Amino acid sequence: MNISSCYPIGYISKTHGLKGEVTVTTHPEFVAEAVEDIESVFVEQNGRLVPYFIESISVQGSKAFLKLEDVSTIEQASALKNHTLYLPKSTRPKLKKGEFYNDEIIGFKVEDSEQGLLGFVTEVEQTGLNRLIQLKNDAGKEFLIPANGPFIKAINKTQKSIMVELPEGFLDI
Repeated sequence: MNISSCYPIGYISKTHGLKGEVTVTTHPEFVAEAVEDIESVFVEQNGRLVPYFIESISVQGSKAFLKLEDVSTIEQASALKNHTLYLPKSTRPKLKKGEFYNDEIIGFKVEDSEQGLLGFVTEVEQTGLNRLIQLKNDAGKEFLIPANGPFIKAINKTQKSIMVELPEGFLDI
C-alpha cells in the first residue's frame, strides 16, 4: 500500500498506559467515532506504510485510544509517537455533491467567472470550523479563498476544477 492511495486520519500523539496503548489525535475532517469500526490502520514509518491490526479502541471527543496488535510495551508504543495513521481512500465515506475532502482538491485549477484562471490549489487549511483553499498563480502569488459561504459556485472532480465568484477587489486584499 502506498501513501498516495491512502488518506491520513490522525497521528499518534502519546502513549497511554503501560501496556502499549497509544493516544491518537484525529484530523478535523475525520470523525473520531468512525474509528470504532476500523479493524486495522497503516502507520507511516520511514516513508513506508506499515499495517497494524487494532485490538481495542475507545473514543473521547477528538481523541481515540488504540491498543495495536504486537505493541505490548510502553517502549514499543513510544516508538510510534508522532507517526501518522492512514486508511485506504477506498474506505472513505462518499460525500454529497459539492462536498470534498481537503486532500482531494490539491492540484485543482481555480477559475473566477469574471477574472478567469486564478491559480491551482496547493493546500487546504483548517482554521477552527472554517476551511481556506490556498492557491498559487503562475506568478507565484498565493491567495486564500474561504471554502465556506457563497464564493464556491461549482466543483468538478472529473475535470479537476473549481469555479468561484469573488467580490470585486477580493484578491487585492
